[in-house]
Amino acid sequence: MNRAGVLLDTGPLVALLDPRDIHHERAKRMIGACAPPLRTCEAVVAEASYLISKNDPAGRVGVLTLGRRGTYEIALRLDEHWIEIQGTLTKYRDQPASLADACLIRCAELHDEPRIVTFDADFRIYRWGRNKPFDILD
Repeated sequence: MNRAGVLLDTGPLVALLDPRDIHHERAKRMIGACAPPLRTCEAVVAEASYLISKNDPAGRVGVLTLGRRGTYEIALRLDEHWIEIQGTLTKYRDQPASLADACLIRCAELHDEPRIVTFDADFRIYRWGRNKPFDILD
């Protein structure tokens, strides 16, 4: 089992909560291999709530329930990192970097944590710190 602190992206969070998602079993395995709490940001929670509500309006509650139960923690306050996150979005303006992606990159920097649970291949391109790659968990 991986030690606590692994970063959590939107895709696996949505897949974990939606048994019809093609990545549901993979998300269960990936997240289950990590010691809670995983680290994420409010932008990921908002994206996950929106995406899961498209197929299951009640799923929004599940996103919050996982946080309340300690599966993940909010590891970044956006209002304390405006400049750094804006800089990241500017740096990756030629990539489809979302606010959630930029916040997770900042989380990696704040917590010195390269490990991430994601389905997003862009995390193979993104760098944190000066030029550190992410360790994408499978």
